[in-house]
Amino acid sequence: MLVTGSVAAMALLVWGLWWPARSRPAATTAGSEQKPLLMFCAAGLQAPVEAAAHDYEQAFGVRVQLQYGGSGALLSNLRVTHTGDLYLAADESYTRSARAMGLLAEIIPLARQRPVIAVARGNPKQIRTLADLQRPDVRVGMANPEAASIGRTVRERLQHAGQWDALARHITVFKPTVNDVANDVKLGTVDAGIVWDATAQQYPELELVTVPPFDAASETISIGILQRSPRAAAALRFARYLGARDRGLKRFQEFHYDPVAGDAWAEQPELVLYSGAMLRPGLEQTLQQFQEREGCRITTVYNGCGILVAQMRAGQRPDAYFSCDTSFMNSVADLYQPPVDVVDNRLMIIVQKHNPKNLHALSDLTRPGIRLGLPDHEKSAMGNVIWKMLVQLKLYDALRPNLAVESPTGDFLINQIRTGSLDAIIACHSNWTGVRDHLDAVPIEHPLARLTQPYAVGRETRYPHLMARLEDAITSAASRARFESQGFGWRFQPASPP
Repeated sequence: MLVTGSVAAMALLVWGLWWPARSRPAATTAGSEQKPLLMFCAAGLQAPVEAAAHDYEQAFGVRVQLQYGGSGALLSNLRVTHTGDLYLAADESYTRSARAMGLLAEIIPLARQRPVIAVARGNPKQIRTLADLQRPDVRVGMANPEAASIGRTVRERLQHAGQWDALARHITVFKPTVNDVANDVKLGTVDAGIVWDATAQQYPELELVTVPPFDAASETISIGILQRSPRAAAALRFARYLGARDRGLKRFQEFHYDPVAGDAWAEQPELVLYSGAMLRPGLEQTLQQFQEREGCRITTVYNGCGILVAQMRAGQRPDAYFSCDTSFMNSVADLYQPPVDVVDNRLMIIVQKHNPKNLHALSDLTRPGIRLGLPDHEKSAMGNVIWKMLVQLKLYDALRPNLAVESPTGDFLINQIRTGSLDAIIACHSNWTGVRDHLDAVPIEHPLARLTQPYAVGRETRYPHLMARLEDAITSAASRARFESQGFGWRFQPASPP
């Protein structure tokens, strides 16, 4: 009988979690005919999310169906169901867990909150510390650590401080959600409850008590797009709206949450990416897929990095810069957030098929009559590195009489040697990869013969979170495969988890 009762109770719990939330009237716009987005939302976030979802429906005719529960309980159900578009947890540990399980694609931060003790206004029991919650005359309510974010956060913090076991013995009741705890305090069923600060401030009948173990326990609320979402682009668009500083985050602030510094809102964000020309073959497909998923438009300016840096120094401010070499990124470091190394590239002597001039070393390029092409050392990162290498080897002056062509990009040099206008060029492995059936190459063994390509987000971008997701796309496994197929080496190392 006990087993049967437990199964029945679990069935009722699942049914309660997945029963649709209150329906909104259908919008009168054409967009209302679309299937609504289905979002699983931590119960404590109901007030700002409902308000923002209503705003979104009024503006764009897209309905968002909200289903509530504890963050942990919702995550447990997401693992066994195959529906839904979005998951909004009360702290980012749940969204990180969901991503590690393969349930989430993108994650967008929204706001912060921290635990407090909620008491009736006037604090009739004079509760000031955690120790007061252990008094025999104080009834305490708390959300279940296995089901709700606030419960798990409090348990983890107090376990770390060695205070959890003593408090747990005095908890009068564990509830499924933080709202249930706040309502119990409001009704007087308990004398105190541990809730989020934003939750307590939404109840005029309550006041909050801050205590040292919780002061540093700020947690980030974040929303994730489910991998299985059949409407991922639409889901991501609503998530961007929810995380926009001039749209959804205003609602979070209205309900006493501490919003993050979100992106500006735009239905179709317009982005500008400056990139060294050598990166184009490995980058373009990633950018195309990103634009389609995010609903944005990226204007990509490919050129020699010397030219790009000069434009930035003249006042141009792209949203991101993908440099052909670390030295050029360093020259504009004040304009960008800390860069990440993504790929690298090896310098090579590229020659006619079968190497008819027998060019096997840099010194061979100084022989009389050799028609040589080099990247421009003032306009190109690759050219700058080659120039430094040749100067270090005391070869630059000797080969200058053979220098027939200088170009800001390696692609132009490849075209010149393919037409027979040149006998040799110095360029990167990636320049040669696409023409290896027509040209031969000789590796250069020198410490300067390897360039590293870093990526960085502009400090002045209006879309820092969108650009961070672009960084995720550029450093993904799929992007790695594309770059490596074009002759690049892979340098990116993900940061260690916190």
